[in-house]
Amino acid sequence: MNEFLLIFGMALVTFIIRYPVLAFLSKMNLPEKYLSGLKFVPPTVLTAIIIPQLLFDKDKLDISFQNPQLIAGVLAALIAWKSKNLLLTIVLGMGIYLGLRWILAI
Repeated sequence: MNEFLLIFGMALVTFIIRYPVLAFLSKMNLPEKYLSGLKFVPPTVLTAIIIPQLLFDKDKLDISFQNPQLIAGVLAALIAWKSKNLLLTIVLGMGIYLGLRWILAI
């Protein structure tokens, strides 16, 4: 029961914080340059989440061939670029990552 209340409370706080801003902005017409700039927010946030996971291992920078996350991430980016297929990128990227972990015995 405590977990339910905790999740409900977090959802409520998130809603209370975000709803007024969204309701206010929905009634405004933003200039086109702002709208075009907002299109870059999701890739920027995703990059900020992913890059540290690829480059750091145990809070240390690890740019080597012993870093399976980095190798799999680079190969997955190449697969995504060439194939433009999200499912293929995810499946092959995870397969490469798990294969490298098994080969490197990490």
